[in-house]
Amino acid sequence: MKHDAEFAREYQKKIPFVAHLGLSTDELGEGTARLSLALEPHMSNSFGTAHGGVIMTLLDVALCTAARTLHPDSIGVMTIDMSTSFIGAGSGPRLLAEARVLKNGRSIIFVEGEAKNEDGSLVAKAIGTVRARKP
Repeated sequence: MKHDAEFAREYQKKIPFVAHLGLSTDELGEGTARLSLALEPHMSNSFGTAHGGVIMTLLDVALCTAARTLHPDSIGVMTIDMSTSFIGAGSGPRLLAEARVLKNGRSIIFVEGEAKNEDGSLVAKAIGTVRARKP
């Protein structure tokens, strides 16, 4: 299948929630994606660290973006299932997420990723199944 990083980057501009959070697509490859997020005070939990929902959103978008690089003919990629394990606290100023495709199919794609602090410490791991919607 064709790889198209620019398609994946442009598609994110159509997602208002991604823009609202300020997610940044830092690097795209064939079935891979690296995204980052500047942590703002309103994104924290009662412990003062990154809220789990923010971490899961970053991972979700990273997983779908990695899959989307292999499906430029799709009208979008949606999460079917995602399991996330929280391992450490997310602290600023930025969170990083790296995702990769494990197995690519015609419409079903298996993906995994990690969220890390800038110092490289692991925050969370996710594994998921996403679907590429064809026109």
